[in-house]
Amino acid sequence: MSSDSNTKCAAFVPVAYPVGYIPPSLYEAGAVGHTIEERTKLLQRVRRLRGQVDAIERALGAEADCAKVMQLTVSVRGAANSLMAELLEDHIRMHVSDPTRDRDRDRAKGAKHLIDVVHAYLK
Repeated sequence: MSSDSNTKCAAFVPVAYPVGYIPPSLYEAGAVGHTIEERTKLLQRVRRLRGQVDAIERALGAEADCAKVMQLTVSVRGAANSLMAELLEDHIRMHVSDPTRDRDRDRAKGAKHLIDVVHAYLK
């Protein structure tokens, strides 16, 4: 390495952020997806959803009562809708506007309204 490249490396000062913090430059650019905590919660939802689908399969295999199978199916639909609402909210906050951070009050208000509509629609 040349001394010039060593100088550049020596001039670099890393910034330490708290765990889960997304620097605004990355947040606004959409370069970072979900934090580890958010990703963990989403994966837990998916695993619960998978368990509910497995319960439908077991019920069908055991020739369970139709009402039982329909109730299990309704539960899966609700869980899938909740997951979709969460994913859409995260997408709006990450790639459109985060109402808690956006300085453009009209855009922030619109994003908040959209998030509320998504949750109401997929309830």
